[in-house]
Amino acid sequence: MMAIIGFIVVISAVVGGYLLAHGNLSVLFQPTEVLIIFGAAIGGFLISSPFKVVKKVAGAVVGIFTGKSLSKGDYLEALLLLNRIFYKIRQQGLVSIESDVDRPEESPVFAQFPHILKNERALNLITDTLRTVMTTTIAPHELEALLDSELETHMEELTKPSKSVNFIADALPGLGIVAAVLGIVITMGKIGEPPEILGQHVGAALVGTFLGVLLCYGFVGPMGRSLEHTATEHLQYLTVLKVSLLSFIGGAAPKVAVEFGRRVIPTEVRPTFLEVEEAFRQAKK
Repeated sequence: MMAIIGFIVVISAVVGGYLLAHGNLSVLFQPTEVLIIFGAAIGGFLISSPFKVVKKVAGAVVGIFTGKSLSKGDYLEALLLLNRIFYKIRQQGLVSIESDVDRPEESPVFAQFPHILKNERALNLITDTLRTVMTTTIAPHELEALLDSELETHMEELTKPSKSVNFIADALPGLGIVAAVLGIVITMGKIGEPPEILGQHVGAALVGTFLGVLLCYGFVGPMGRSLEHTATEHLQYLTVLKVSLLSFIGGAAPKVAVEFGRRVIPTEVRPTFLEVEEAFRQAKK
């Protein structure tokens, strides 16, 4: 929603200011300039990116307008799931969660937390970590190093869309100049025309530079920054899971392990200690 509002604000400010300065809006309508800039930008992106990255970027861009940020409820759900798993292990042993870990989609424990079931990265982080502890004798410090490596891989994957969008943004001013130069080349072929005609062609050529810069700094660049924020947000979510799991595996009590995770939740969406306690009480009921 905020992205749509931002687009409206940018367009309103630029077009409104231009009209207030008594600009002719029809001059800005240059389909050929748009074709050159957008076509070259998309072509360059396709040259530089494998198909799987193109798919990720398309999905991520759609997510800017349709997705939502992680909320306090999302983090509470993660803490509740971890607490449920930790208590089951503490009371019945590691073997008791073997079926839950092997087939989480059929697990009565995971079934109560559908958002995590849909989050493939979070689900795999939890199940793979518990499976590793059940089937190996890995030391806590080695497990921490393993999880850190996994999070680095996730961060690399999560930032691919933002890097690709930023690549497009960086190319747009240059492609705007290309469109402008082509416009000037056309204008030179009409050098014998009256000044009014030449002025129209020069103005049309300069629209290419205008569009390239505007698209870079007003739209595509901010979209890349938005994708960076989204990637960081998802990594923070995975970090909460990692911290809680390591704390419990290191010997902490279930509530203490969950508290370790709560403390690394970003402050703007971090549930209070009392909110977590109340959520645990409601879950027991």
